[in-house]
Amino acid sequence: MQLHGTPTRTIRFHPNEVSLVQVIDQRQLPHDFRWHNLSNVDDAAYAIKNMVVRGAPLIGATAAMGMYLAALESQDRENFLDCIRAAAQRLGATRPTAVNLQWAIAQQLSVLDQCSTSDEALNRLRSNAERLIEQDVSQCYEIGRHGLSLIQEIYEKTQETVNILTHCNAGWLACVDWGTATSPIYQAHDGGIPVHVWVDETRPRNQGAKLTAWELGQHGVPHTVIPDNTGGHLMQHGSVDIVIVGSDRTTRQGDVANKIGTYLKALAAKDNGVPFYVALPSSTIDWDLGDGIREIPIEQRSDREVKHMSGKIINDSSDSQIAEVLICPEFSPAANYGFDVTPARLVTGLITEKGICEASEAGLRSLFPTETYASV
Repeated sequence: MQLHGTPTRTIRFHPNEVSLVQVIDQRQLPHDFRWHNLSNVDDAAYAIKNMVVRGAPLIGATAAMGMYLAALESQDRENFLDCIRAAAQRLGATRPTAVNLQWAIAQQLSVLDQCSTSDEALNRLRSNAERLIEQDVSQCYEIGRHGLSLIQEIYEKTQETVNILTHCNAGWLACVDWGTATSPIYQAHDGGIPVHVWVDETRPRNQGAKLTAWELGQHGVPHTVIPDNTGGHLMQHGSVDIVIVGSDRTTRQGDVANKIGTYLKALAAKDNGVPFYVALPSSTIDWDLGDGIREIPIEQRSDREVKHMSGKIINDSSDSQIAEVLICPEFSPAANYGFDVTPARLVTGLITEKGICEASEAGLRSLFPTETYASV
């Protein structure tokens, strides 16, 4: 996607050093843009766990690169395969909900079976990581191509600006490029269809206000940041034509785990007859799970994310500072569930790289008849 007019991806090799991987430090956005260096597997694990990177597809891509960095670290060791497999366990323990993490690690482990030397492992892990990254870009583009038809259909009926509501950040910052929920939006905008995006702030980490608004603004897409609780009101008053969100894990039966608050948007959409779509690459489908509410692990994060907020201090000085403030009584406990599960019955359809289907096992199998998934 475009960043100050320059095509940019969220993860890359350092321009001058192939032993360094760089990712956009999303903790600094929207006020500061920085590349964050990953030189070893511990750096990659830190980046995933501490949300330097976030978003299921980008987490997977970072884990794949982390496996390559683990091979670099263990290149001269006799037990290099054991070291790389230990790194896989280290990376796999960072975050529990997004299935792309385990999927990417499994993809990388599968190439190790063909390796007899450390150099061979290094080369195969690098090339496979690059393949997975290019695959993500292609899948997100195709998701956008299929999702574009939904926006086109609305525009052809109304000949008015299409108002889209999204939640959290399922944009190119959450992937390698294009994004999932935003890919149809970018393709509609680039194709001349007037669109406007309602951007949920997405408490407690404000990924919508900080990240989605930033990237939409960089690309010139009209948008408005709203408090999380505003979406239902807008739907009641006919101000939302379609809801498109992302997914961190989708079961074979079509239940969707996404950022906390997604379920409430789906309920409001159902009550108001607003179509509710989920955009996801096939790597986000967990074929091992059926009932998402019972089976998907929900990450619980630090209460500090709920009790504190960070932002830019605005004053007359040219020296702007980023500050963190406490927003509730210091002694009050807080709960921080990172995700919720939207049952398939509330999902109008799933937008994948293979097309759009109903949120059900039959629907997913119609697009992916031979897909299986084996956990690490």
